[in-house]
Amino acid sequence: MKKFIITIGRSYGSGGRMVGLKIAEDLGIKCYNSELLIEAAKESGLCHEVFEKIDEKPISAFLSFSAGKYDHGEMPLNHKVFLAQMQTIKKIAERESCVIVGRCADYVLRERDDVINVFITAPFEDRVQRAIDRDDVLPGKAEKRVRRIDKERANYYNFYSTKRWGVADSYDICLDSSKFGIEGCAKIIESLIK
Repeated sequence: MKKFIITIGRSYGSGGRMVGLKIAEDLGIKCYNSELLIEAAKESGLCHEVFEKIDEKPISAFLSFSAGKYDHGEMPLNHKVFLAQMQTIKKIAERESCVIVGRCADYVLRERDDVINVFITAPFEDRVQRAIDRDDVLPGKAEKRVRRIDKERANYYNFYSTKRWGVADSYDICLDSSKFGIEGCAKIIESLIK
């Protein structure tokens, strides 16, 4: 089988990361999620904690507004982190078949023809329940958390790409993990590769 890359965008609580891990396990390839942050930090020389803190968070309104006013080649830290991740994503895609979860990977790899771009979602109520069950979020706070993280991911994606987060025409396929399950979503995506 020739080399391929699967990128997975996901709404919070949809199980997108779990789908990526299942595909990687089934196909004997790596799944990059937070592992990508570690690799990008090593290659860039920036502190790993910086990557974790800024990971998939939108740039602040202040930095976005003032980004054009920096002198002497200065760049907001958010941009430095994004560029380091972008370079790491491209290097990984060059060397191996893999699954990459989040981090605008579909946009970063948009010019490659060996990429399948997937978005995993589920009904809001199911995602709230997964946040309660998986992340031990209190029921009264789970809805707010799901909305907040979805908003952060959307703002990040929409800022750094020319596509729209979670909108079907931004991806090759969108799947409902509540309807198909984690394994079912993985099998559908694997069938596209084969």
